[in-house]
Amino acid sequence: MQIRLNGNPHTLDGEPTVTGLLHTLQLAGKPVVVELDGRALTPADHSSSELAEGSRVEIIVLAAGG
Repeated sequence: MQIRLNGNPHTLDGEPTVTGLLHTLQLAGKPVVVELDGRALTPADHSSSELAEGSRVEIIVLAAGG
C-alpha cells in the first residue's frame, strides 16, 4: 500500500495502523507526534487508527536537549 509519509511516497508493508507504521520505522515507544489525514492523534489512538491507500501521515520525533 502506498501512503504519504512526511510529504514523501512511502510503501507500507505490514500492519496497516499507525502503531504498525511506527514499528516498521523503529519509532515504537519513542516520543512522537502523529497526524493522520490532517487530524492530530493521541498515543491511545495509534493502534485503532487504520491507514488506507493514499493516507497522509506526518510524524514528528520529539527530542530534548540543551
